[in-house]
Amino acid sequence: MTQLHHHLPARFNLLVDNGFENLLKNGLKGIEKESLRIGKNGVIAHTPHPSFLGSALTHPYITTDYSEALLEFITPPFKDIKETLNYLNTIHQFVYDHLDGEILLAASMPCGIDGDESVPIAEYGSSNIGRMKHIYRRGLWYRYGRTMQAIAGIHFNYSVPEALWSRLHDLENSSSSLDQFIADGYFGMIRNLHRQGWLILYLFGASPAICKKFFKSRPQMMAQFNEFDRHTLYHPYATSLRMSDIGYKSKNQASLQIDYNSLTGYVDSLSQAINTPYPDYEKIGVKVDGEYRQLNSNILQIENEFYSTVRPKQIANSCEKPTLALKRRGVRYIELRSLDLDLFSPLGIQDETAHFIEAFMLTCLLQDSPPNDSRQFILNNANQLAVAHLGRQPGLVLDKIDRKIPLKDWAEEILADMEPVCALLDDDNSEKPYSAALSAQRKAIENPDLTPSARILRGMSETQMPFATYALKTSVKHAKNFRSQKLDEQNTRAFQEMAKESIAKQLEKEQSDNLSFDEFLAHYFSQQ
Repeated sequence: MTQLHHHLPARFNLLVDNGFENLLKNGLKGIEKESLRIGKNGVIAHTPHPSFLGSALTHPYITTDYSEALLEFITPPFKDIKETLNYLNTIHQFVYDHLDGEILLAASMPCGIDGDESVPIAEYGSSNIGRMKHIYRRGLWYRYGRTMQAIAGIHFNYSVPEALWSRLHDLENSSSSLDQFIADGYFGMIRNLHRQGWLILYLFGASPAICKKFFKSRPQMMAQFNEFDRHTLYHPYATSLRMSDIGYKSKNQASLQIDYNSLTGYVDSLSQAINTPYPDYEKIGVKVDGEYRQLNSNILQIENEFYSTVRPKQIANSCEKPTLALKRRGVRYIELRSLDLDLFSPLGIQDETAHFIEAFMLTCLLQDSPPNDSRQFILNNANQLAVAHLGRQPGLVLDKIDRKIPLKDWAEEILADMEPVCALLDDDNSEKPYSAALSAQRKAIENPDLTPSARILRGMSETQMPFATYALKTSVKHAKNFRSQKLDEQNTRAFQEMAKESIAKQLEKEQSDNLSFDEFLAHYFSQQ
């Protein structure tokens, strides 16, 4: 480890010189994975959230995202990413052991949908908090349409090892409090993830094509695409259309400049968006004929509506606003939200990808991270869009704040920074999983044909299948893989028990509400 390269981040060198580099290991990793339930007929399921899974409102590991048909699996955080993936596998196994005739769609972009009305909004029962979650989703429908919300992805959660913070605080002779130092450290990491996050789209983007039916409720958006066949639109060099402007971006959010230079700035700028009325949303109305259409008519109804590729997170207490949780207790972990589902992996993410992402996030923590200004914000967005639509285009040039640079050159710079971090994380592991992951991605930078997006388009061409058919066939294969195994009795019983407990918890919430919904909502938004 003593061979230092000139481009190594100063922070890394500081740890190595003082013999503390091992503190970089054992950060906590958790994964959240969304998947659309697909019925026997190949279309989005219209059955309710399966009761054997428990309550989507209160189950800790199995819930729903936007739609009743959009399952979300959440793992606890583990030090070893292998344990995280094993847990994700266990959840899949339990679900498939009980899922009657339905399968999980293995692709990020939805297939088997037919316009907004075909996407059922998730239901969470009659408690105030359950109603709030449902009405928030109704608001998203009125604002952006439902089809958009049926897109699925993977969120990678990473928390820096606790012991590292206090050691760095000492080594860097920081004059700020430890809490402030940790918050600044996390926000520095977020800014670097924003600057370099286009790399995730290039390497792991797996949504280069889309079903035409995806645009049924917004046909005007089809014009910007090439036609792959009668049913499919695509861009020949696209990596992740999920992360492009047809994904979650919305016009009013594009102009939102959330401050990532400090925790206070972030909380204040996000809170402002939640409290600022927006004329187009005022036209929709909040409560119309006694029924709620949205939680409010502001730029954002709540924090979750702000779509960002990276979020600072703190675990919120019951009914606590996420911004308040951050303000009160600081940043607990970082959520990286730009990973597409890996169509070729039954879990939606491969071990290799997970090892790479961990090393990448850690590298972003160690690198210098100057504050952002509005120009940086615009460049980050432009680079992300360019890579989403054209990432594999030969000679694609991106914009660094000080110069234009070919994607390939910049990618190689980032990977060079990751090299010592990967070597350190591998340490005494003879398999060297981190360095192996790094060298696999080097090959994909050399040869764009090795990326998942290229492999998907090639697979569609070779089999002459529309995207939907190709995605469904692959999903069926993954379903068979899970159905050919059975979960052991101990895990099965544990998940059955959790399902039962979650249903009891939901009932308890419904019976103990003592405020009317209007009072509950006023109380929620008045939290200071």
